[in-house]
Amino acid sequence: MTTRSRPKRILIVTGLSGAGKSTALNTFEDMGWEVVDNLPLSLLDRLLGTAPAEGAPDDDRPLALGIDSRTRGFDAASIVQRIRPPHARGGQVIEILFLDCDTAELLRRYSETRRRHPLALDRPAIDGIARERELMAPLRHAANHLIDTSDSNTNTLRYDLRARFSAVVDDRPTLSVMSFGYARGVPRGADLVFDMRFLRNPHWEDSLRPLTGLDPRVGAYVAADPAYEEAVSRIEDLLLLLLPRYAAEGKSYVTVAFGCTGGRHRSVHIAERVAARLRKAAFSPRVLHRDLATPPSDSLEGAQPGAGRELRVE
Repeated sequence: MTTRSRPKRILIVTGLSGAGKSTALNTFEDMGWEVVDNLPLSLLDRLLGTAPAEGAPDDDRPLALGIDSRTRGFDAASIVQRIRPPHARGGQVIEILFLDCDTAELLRRYSETRRRHPLALDRPAIDGIARERELMAPLRHAANHLIDTSDSNTNTLRYDLRARFSAVVDDRPTLSVMSFGYARGVPRGADLVFDMRFLRNPHWEDSLRPLTGLDPRVGAYVAADPAYEEAVSRIEDLLLLLLPRYAAEGKSYVTVAFGCTGGRHRSVHIAERVAARLRKAAFSPRVLHRDLATPPSDSLEGAQPGAGRELRVE
């Protein structure tokens, strides 16, 4: 029987149920990793010593192991002890990726999908979430990589994983430019946040409201604001000054976020323009629009400019 090549890298992918483990494992598989889900850790030696399937490449691909509270015989403290250096695999390092998420967002996801929490099949989901946090605490504490998906959708999580674990090595920071709506909260982990709400709002134009900042008509409307060009140009110049300094300091990830009220018009247009300017300066930003798909809402945008209450003196 052929002896299997040792993986270049072994990563345990774990975290709270509903935080994105399935998406993460699918992403690693798309990146060419070997993926095994819910394998008891006691079988790790047997897995690594097994010959590849017929026709499969006999290589040293990195290995992602999915483990969560449903894994047979799950014991977080024992898992941490099992992989803690010095490891018995002749120096092979095993890392942990922990996917976290705040309770309110997990409850929203369970309500939206109508799924039951695996640790609370006959109780409210919040009971299962609390119990799982307690069970998973040793793994979270020992994690080499911690990703909070509270503000992430499937696409943003995929982008983040590719940026962190892609085999392509680049000494420059991984640069992200994103748009968001203040009505839904400031994104976690943003390094630089710019508020674009001083620009006139396309939402209050009937012909522009259904569109987004990706539409040239919205871009032209925003760009016609007298403050637009000077403000955005100064932001671009500031970023061109700061980004090389972040790289020199060894920062691995830089996220630049542009916000407007709803996250559909002004911030989207500005993020696209700034990303294009950075590409011309030899940067490679990824662009994310967190709230682009949300429907327009007058209640989120607030009062229309000039539509204040009449002052009445009696």
